[in-house]
Amino acid sequence: MAVISVRLNAEEEKILSYLSEYYDEEKSTIIKHSLKDLFEDIQDRETIQKFEASSSAPLFLSAEEILKEIV
Repeated sequence: MAVISVRLNAEEEKILSYLSEYYDEEKSTIIKHSLKDLFEDIQDRETIQKFEASSSAPLFLSAEEILKEIV
């Protein structure tokens, strides 16, 4: 397992401490969750880009149009 030293300014430390208390998790766990979330965001964007590139124009419906089809 790698050990990484992270320097935080006062505001970042305050945010990390708040999140740690709020979620009742250690600070390292909060950082790990953040890394996973950021990585998942990248994967989601790549999946969307592949979908948009492979399909013809996507069809977008408003909430009202969807409800009309359901009801």
